[in-house]
Amino acid sequence: MPMNSSPVKATISIDVVNQIDVRVGKIEAVEDIEGSDKLVKLRVNFGAFTRTIVAGMKQERANPREIEGKQALFVVNLEPRKMRGVTSEGMLFDIGYADGIRPVLAVPEEEVPNGARAG
Repeated sequence: MPMNSSPVKATISIDVVNQIDVRVGKIEAVEDIEGSDKLVKLRVNFGAFTRTIVAGMKQERANPREIEGKQALFVVNLEPRKMRGVTSEGMLFDIGYADGIRPVLAVPEEEVPNGARAG
């Protein structure tokens, strides 16, 4: 199915790209965030550390818990941000949300060690 292409964002230097720490993490648990019609709390294992990541996927999936046990890509060096009383310590990478299609996880081709860096 063809998609209308969005304009490419402004050019950035490789130094900017190198500042973003993208790692593979295994989603160990998906929990509802009370009072939110969009947000869920993910517990993600990155090997040497575990993080709480808040993601807005309640309306995109009939059962957000279907992603438990899957590996995905996450930005792990964002400033922590509190959403609905839960501190998010990173950002889930997904594919499609910005283009208005049902988002899917950005996942490694095959299982790799948790914490492996992308890039």
